[in-house]
Amino acid sequence: MNSSSIGILSTGSYLPKQEVNNDEVAERVGVESEWIERKTQIRSRRYAAPDEATSDLAARAAAEALDRAGAKAEDVDYLIVSTSTGDSPQPPTACLVQDLLGATRAACFDINVVCSGFVYALALARALVFQRPESLVLVVAADVYSRCLDFSDRRTAVLLGDGAGAALVGRTADGYGFVDFELASRGDAQRLIRVDAGGSRLPASAETVARGDHFFRMDGRGVRDFVMENFPPFARRLAERTGIALSEVRHFVPHQPNGVLLSQLAEAGGLAHAHTHRTLERYGNTGSASAAVTLDDAARAGHLKPGDLVMLGTFGGGMSMAAAYLRWGAVA
Repeated sequence: MNSSSIGILSTGSYLPKQEVNNDEVAERVGVESEWIERKTQIRSRRYAAPDEATSDLAARAAAEALDRAGAKAEDVDYLIVSTSTGDSPQPPTACLVQDLLGATRAACFDINVVCSGFVYALALARALVFQRPESLVLVVAADVYSRCLDFSDRRTAVLLGDGAGAALVGRTADGYGFVDFELASRGDAQRLIRVDAGGSRLPASAETVARGDHFFRMDGRGVRDFVMENFPPFARRLAERTGIALSEVRHFVPHQPNGVLLSQLAEAGGLAHAHTHRTLERYGNTGSASAAVTLDDAARAGHLKPGDLVMLGTFGGGMSMAAAYLRWGAVA
């Protein structure tokens, strides 16, 4: 089977009901709301309800993707959840989502590539369908970052929100689907984005809690410099290897870290001509979910037409990067 006949059959997303605007966040972090929008272009974000965890958001997005495809949960062969904020260290959050959905036939596993995870998971899904052409793979990207924010750190607390996006992957008509992927990791830049405590190197203790070691930490300027230096040549490698120039891309669906950075990145990456899809103004940075939520938003709005060349581009902790060319099909 031609690997280009494997693609996205449907999408879905779920954003929690609680909308948190800049005024509310500004009061907590001690800045002006105008400063937040000027620096990030974010106007609001969503926070999960007290009784909602990552698996709950993921299951809602997954159910929507299944419903749009006219598929049943028991039809799913593999369930992949991309998250860096799982419900707990174990069991895998994917198994919790399986139980919530009733996807009893699915083999389930999590991946953690932070904000690049959605595209990494799609690459895995394509490989699984290539191996078993009749299979269906449900990819869900979900994060609940509101639970690990340090509101004394204005550089990060203003950026992040909660959400989930999903894509059902399977066989598509010839000429549609994934063209190819480019994946990369740079472990030498691991300190740019991190949560220090809670693992085997620094287990949870009264001391780690007191020091705030369980909070999300990010060197914002360092991340910006890394992305601007590394992502444009990374994207060009995908174009060179596939023989499809970046000028042919109609839609750019990136991770949603910061609106100012996205504008700069599209220009530097040779994608200024493409429609850069954005949801960060409404939802902020939802981690691994951000590209998935944005793809679903673009699909539901009717912006993506059959045959359009879509480029997914993500980057995040590790540091990691992922890019994909996708020839959009007549998805549900």
